[in-house]
Amino acid sequence: MAALLSDLATEILIPVAAVVGIAFALVQWVLVSHVKLSPEKQSAGGNKNGYGDYLIEEEEGLNDHNVVVKCAEIQNAISEGATSFLFTEYQYVGIFMVIFAVLIFLFLGSVEGFSTKSQPCTYSKDTTCKPALANALFSTVSFLLGAITSLFSGFLGMKIATYANARTTLEARKGVGKAFITAFRSGAVMGFLLAANGLLVLYITINLFKLYYGEDWEGLFESITGYGLGGSSMALFGRVGGGIYTKAADVGADLVGKVERNIPEDDPRNPAVIADNVGDNVGDIAGMGSDLFGSYAESSCAALVVASISSFGINHDLTGMCYPLLISSVGIVVCLVTTLFATDFFEIKSVKEIEPALKKQLIISTVLMTIGIAIVSWIGLPAKFTIYSFGSQKEVANWQLFFCVAIGLWAGLVIGFVTEYYTSNAYSPVQDVADSCRTGAATNVIFGLALGYKSVIIPIFAIAVSIFVSFSLAAMYGIAVAALGMLSTIATGLAIDAYGPISDNAGGIAEMAGMSHRIRERTDALDAAGNTTAAIGKGFAIGSAALVSLALFGAFVSRAGISTVDVLTPKVFIGLLVGAMLPYWFSAMTMKSVGSAALKMVEEVRRQFNTIPGLMEGTTKPDYATCVKISTDASIKEMIPPGALVMLTPLIVGTLFGVETLSGVLAGALVSGVQIAISASNTGGAWDNAKNLLDLSLKILFLSLLRCKFINFFFVQLQ
Repeated sequence: MAALLSDLATEILIPVAAVVGIAFALVQWVLVSHVKLSPEKQSAGGNKNGYGDYLIEEEEGLNDHNVVVKCAEIQNAISEGATSFLFTEYQYVGIFMVIFAVLIFLFLGSVEGFSTKSQPCTYSKDTTCKPALANALFSTVSFLLGAITSLFSGFLGMKIATYANARTTLEARKGVGKAFITAFRSGAVMGFLLAANGLLVLYITINLFKLYYGEDWEGLFESITGYGLGGSSMALFGRVGGGIYTKAADVGADLVGKVERNIPEDDPRNPAVIADNVGDNVGDIAGMGSDLFGSYAESSCAALVVASISSFGINHDLTGMCYPLLISSVGIVVCLVTTLFATDFFEIKSVKEIEPALKKQLIISTVLMTIGIAIVSWIGLPAKFTIYSFGSQKEVANWQLFFCVAIGLWAGLVIGFVTEYYTSNAYSPVQDVADSCRTGAATNVIFGLALGYKSVIIPIFAIAVSIFVSFSLAAMYGIAVAALGMLSTIATGLAIDAYGPISDNAGGIAEMAGMSHRIRERTDALDAAGNTTAAIGKGFAIGSAALVSLALFGAFVSRAGISTVDVLTPKVFIGLLVGAMLPYWFSAMTMKSVGSAALKMVEEVRRQFNTIPGLMEGTTKPDYATCVKISTDASIKEMIPPGALVMLTPLIVGTLFGVETLSGVLAGALVSGVQIAISASNTGGAWDNAKNLLDLSLKILFLSLLRCKFINFFFVQLQ
């Protein structure tokens, strides 16, 4: 029985959904742009979300138009610093990208000696497929497309965030509700542009490649996997480079400014303050955007390549083949409706409503998406179809595939709520961490590490249940679509995630512009909720990465002709040990890089405070540019070795020791990396929010917290 949805309707729905997502993002950007960065008096209209509030400066007699001008100047400085860094980073990444693309072409093309003759298909020897040289060429092109889309996604997110941070600050004068809407809409611009662009580029690439491949769907979708590899490869450099930048600046700004000089956070007298705010954008916005795009691209490509060797590919069932893309298309529409609940249907009237509003976004999107998955599974899949499962064919019903996607979706929600429980200052784990500071930094570090380790338990069980159920129902294809289900609401997830750094920057701009302390209280409330949501975003990225990595691992062992991975085989067991070690090696490299850059930053900030007359009195401006340069140089220099370690290890191990050892390395790295990532991410989020619970007027608590935060800077690199 064929699917109810025709091939023509499928070919229309997918690009239309992507275009709708892009259009919605542009509408949100226009709404944010209505907040003007000019000293003219803002007009008041209505009373929803604080529109009718008098400006706080007017209430306190502080309505100085120079404050607004300062906000614009600071925003421009942050934007210029972030843009400059990303352009420099992308130049180096571009070189590495070209080199790796050449390696991909050489390795894939040499499989059949760069043959230009058609070859028997892997899973259907009676038919012929395109030559290896063509597969190598198209895989390289799709790799470059994925890499460019990933870089473009990160850059767009950074530009949007730097465009909105000062506007969020200005809207905080009218009320916390207005500031919340501005920050959230800005995050939504990033979320929808990334999800829609990723879907649209992938869909166009498939259709262009189809012009050459024709009926050879196996070769077509195998070459498409390069798209996911390109996205995840560039995400790696974005996360590492941006992370080193932001943490080096953060350490210098806090340890010298707050501890040694006892000046407030984001004080304009601090030489590292601009670099700190730039870092929030290049690390937590551009890096996270590339990261989640990489996970999205990988999960889509994994599902497509597994489906191509099953009945969908063999029978050339376009609608069934495009099921993963239909899921993403419905996700865009669902997230669009969900966003309206935060910006139009409900209003934020007080600080305590901020975090619940963000949690409602997760719940609403999950519930609506479950309905959307059911509809797509019913109309987009035949009642019965077969899936390739390690040398045999497994018959699957459409309702079984629905459960696979749904369990991934709901597992993501579970991971999100567990992450929120362990990183929000509203619950006992973070409160215990904050309370432990009474006896010093040592107990605080112990409590924080214990919290991170404990927070791994439930997410791992959620991932394990998802894997068991989805594999039982639909083999490796079930795991691939479960990962896609977890990322089906990526637009909402990214909106929530980007909201945090935007709010953080807004608070810094308020402090540097000399605005009322009541505005800073509002931006701090927005930032506190953002710390938790940022950790939730990392949780989604980790969980989906675990699922999609397993799906890709299954595709690898199937393609390599490995029927079983026997851990008792010496080659495999050695690979497991080495693979489990790799995340620690990678973490050590990034932590040392942050430490080296932080030492230089601390020395520079101390030098400026000690040698620039009038700096502490506020009569002289610090040299912001030197601190920005320190972070930029350090991150560019130090991001290449960790990236090379990750990308070259599979090539070296596979070439020198064979596919069995490589299978052990991949399995070991997957198991070890997931544990470290969840633990480190939640430990960092808990420490950050524990800081907000304490009385920062007490110097001893300053010292204790910032020592533990110094370690937090390293731990958040591991995700």
